[in-house]
Amino acid sequence: MDTNITLIVVGLVALLLGFGIAKILEKNKGTQLINSAKKEAETLLKEAKKEGESIKKDKIFQAKEKFLELKGEHEKVIMGKEKKMAEAEKRIRDKESKVSSELNRNKQLNEQLSSKLAEVEHKSEVLDKKQTETEKLHKSQVQQLEVISGLSAEDAKSQLMESLKETAKTDAMAYLQTTLEEAKLSAQQEARKIVINTIQRIGTEEAVENCVSVFNLESDDVKGRIIGREGRNIRAIESATGVEIIVDDTPEAIILSCFDSVRREVARLSLHRLVTDGRIHPARIEEVVKKTEKQINEEIIEIGKRTVIDLGIHGLHPELIKAVGRMKYRSSYGQNLLQHSREVAKLCGVMAAELGLNPKLAKRAGLLHDIGKVPQAEVDIETPHAILGMEWAKKFGEKKEVCNAIGAHHDEIEMTSLISPIVQVCDAISGARPGARRQVLDSYIQRLKDLEDIALGFKGVEKAYAIQAGRELRVIVQSEKVNDDKAAELSFEISQKIQTDMTYPGQVKVTVIRETRSVNIAK
Repeated sequence: MDTNITLIVVGLVALLLGFGIAKILEKNKGTQLINSAKKEAETLLKEAKKEGESIKKDKIFQAKEKFLELKGEHEKVIMGKEKKMAEAEKRIRDKESKVSSELNRNKQLNEQLSSKLAEVEHKSEVLDKKQTETEKLHKSQVQQLEVISGLSAEDAKSQLMESLKETAKTDAMAYLQTTLEEAKLSAQQEARKIVINTIQRIGTEEAVENCVSVFNLESDDVKGRIIGREGRNIRAIESATGVEIIVDDTPEAIILSCFDSVRREVARLSLHRLVTDGRIHPARIEEVVKKTEKQINEEIIEIGKRTVIDLGIHGLHPELIKAVGRMKYRSSYGQNLLQHSREVAKLCGVMAAELGLNPKLAKRAGLLHDIGKVPQAEVDIETPHAILGMEWAKKFGEKKEVCNAIGAHHDEIEMTSLISPIVQVCDAISGARPGARRQVLDSYIQRLKDLEDIALGFKGVEKAYAIQAGRELRVIVQSEKVNDDKAAELSFEISQKIQTDMTYPGQVKVTVIRETRSVNIAK
């Protein structure tokens, strides 16, 4: 019994001890959990702080980049405005220099006129003094003769009448001479006045054409697509347009070189279409070039129509309108032919109005005076452009005064109307401005045209292009008429013809290209 009680007591004590130990263990486990939670919370806070710092740094960097981008755009805008302001200032300075030069010229003319007037007045005073002295001597001689000879009154009267007649005749001749000189002087002054007023009322900028055009690209990657695999695309463009394409280290730009501005414009527009479309290959190039040539022809007609409307000229034949439009793509001694013809037309209208003539007829003759410089291919190039233009004007129903003014503005024929000298004078005014024309450029363009004409004179030649400033002549022949052996022979013959018929600096490389194509259509 005691043993059982003891066991029970021991069991109770052990149970109590177990409960105590369990509670102590639960307390320790809760403390550990709290500590681990605190540690995790601290770790999360540290990570959150680090992530916040990194986000903050990223936002600050993005804000700096945006600020620099906006700053660059603002600087570009400011630079563009400064460039425009500089160009405006340059134009103002040029106009001021022109005005000052005109003022100095007028001042010099006034000084010359005043000096001439002073000389004339001095001479007239000397003549008056001599005349009075002559009269005194004559009177004294008459008195002496009367005293010495003792002539009768009738004889003296007759002698006096003779002497008076001689005096009157001399006075009349002197008066006539003075009147003629005054008339000449006033006529010269009026002519100068009309010319100066006409020039001052027409203010046009000088226009000088170049032989190169710059084609801008969006990126340098486009250059490779324009060149093509092994250069096939650039060769196709050059053979289709006759324009030399120069691809160098110039960033985002290529250069188009050709003396003919029409070809250069066709090449520029064709390249723009090809680059915009993205499809650049030989077949596509030929298609685009043909479309562009058609567009240029339509644009030429539109330019001619706009020009005659601006000048108030009516009833012009459509062929003459086309000739006027083609003037935009021609130059005379480096001066744009359309700009020159418009300027001459305006000058003729002003001068004819000053002289009381028909200004509309004068404008018409001034606009058409150089149409002989834009002939078609079948026209004889040896004919002077004035005679050729006169023949065209007659063919398309222009009046006799207009035709005579066109043909006589370089004295090839005799002038038969008052409009002819007006056109000649206005042509000289427009062409003689400093910097308006350049003889060197015109002779250079004529030499390149002569090169092409020599090649086109051979049988089987389809196209001929003078490139690289006349240092190379690229000839395209018809494959069905010229074989490979004949192509080599043709290259030699053309080079010999150039060597014997032309004078040129350096060397001319003659390249003959023969291309064969086989085309079939699947239906």
